[in-house]
Amino acid sequence: MTYFPDYFKTYPNMNTSSPLHISLNTLPRGFRPHRHDFLEFSYVIDGIGSEAINEKKHPMSPGTFTFVLPYQVHEIFTTEGSPLQLYNCNFSMELLMEPGTGEGLHTMIDLGGDVPYVQLSGTENDRMKGLIEDMFREYQGNQPWRQTMLQLRLKEILVLFDRARTRSQPDIAETSSSRKGASLWPIIHHIHKHYQDDLALSDLAQQFSMSMSRISELIKETTGQTFVHFLRDLRIRHACGLLASTDMSVTEIAMEVGYGSYKTFSRVFRESRGLTPKDYRKLKGSQLPLPH
Repeated sequence: MTYFPDYFKTYPNMNTSSPLHISLNTLPRGFRPHRHDFLEFSYVIDGIGSEAINEKKHPMSPGTFTFVLPYQVHEIFTTEGSPLQLYNCNFSMELLMEPGTGEGLHTMIDLGGDVPYVQLSGTENDRMKGLIEDMFREYQGNQPWRQTMLQLRLKEILVLFDRARTRSQPDIAETSSSRKGASLWPIIHHIHKHYQDDLALSDLAQQFSMSMSRISELIKETTGQTFVHFLRDLRIRHACGLLASTDMSVTEIAMEVGYGSYKTFSRVFRESRGLTPKDYRKLKGSQLPLPH
């Protein structure tokens, strides 16, 4: 049985219509091995250290930009006497998809496992630093169109990263497609795109010309969850965001996230979150800490 270190399932601002959080952190002693089911980028502005992603280590110094995929085990090491100061941004995969089309920056996820970082310098580094600093200021503020600006900055940042790593390793696409896990991300993306539908393993098997057992095995190996639990978590997370940020009725939300009846949705939500959807909304409204 595969062992996975700490598993983080939440981050600030996750249950909103714009699930993104950016922070500036100082790590005097690194950070323990962990994984999570959301995307993350980091950008070093000071200090020296290294990072291991799925046991592959790379150096970290000012200008290092790292793109961590969901479920990848990663750990940060700090060089003694040189604390790492870095920006960390956590965000949902849905922010890489264009509304209504399923297109977008999600395609770079296929390549992220092979080339997870770049070392930026010169004008390219200045541009990246400026974009991230602007994104951080926007996140801390409350200006009109704040969410739109944050999502635009996120896309600019990731495009700049993708261009930099493609220049440094022009054969990146060919290298990535030959890896064992490369075929999983189109499946994960398809689930993210269609989890509101009546989705079954048999649908995925037909869509991707693979056996149901193989797809089930890939999902379990990568996420640590069965297909059923993975699909349930996506639906419940979407429901949490709608409960927290809209006036939709609970019945409407149940239908929106893929449940045919309020009764089923309420039961599954309570099993997952420990309280009913209505109680979850009340707690959010009273600004009390929410269970995760």
